[in-house]
Amino acid sequence: MTMVRQTKQRTAVIEVLQASRTHPDAAQVHAQVREKLPSISLGTVYRTLDALVRDGMVTPIERVGQATRYDYRREGNDHHHALCHTCGAIFDVPVTSVPPIPHAHLPAGFQVTDIRLEFMGVCPACTSTRH
Repeated sequence: MTMVRQTKQRTAVIEVLQASRTHPDAAQVHAQVREKLPSISLGTVYRTLDALVRDGMVTPIERVGQATRYDYRREGNDHHHALCHTCGAIFDVPVTSVPPIPHAHLPAGFQVTDIRLEFMGVCPACTSTRH
């Protein structure tokens, strides 16, 4: 894993992601970073996010037809996600509440290097507005 070179732009993007619990998309990150660095371009934010994903510091949350959202990987805070398909909210689900890896059902010799489990559904706020 290569480390991402630290620049003021990358530091600002990381700070926005570290402070966020909403899993922002690139445009949202850009808007917040611009408060500190008004001249930063959206292209720089996209390139920085791509580099952070490659470095393993950030996890992309991709949905067909929607902007990719980003989750900063915090040490000791492994989690999966629950996604509301009505409003797009993303919620963290602690790993401790997820069943273990079904090793017996994986191909012999298969080495699991990462797990991304997503629960799709409707959040409580959207459920209450449906009635």
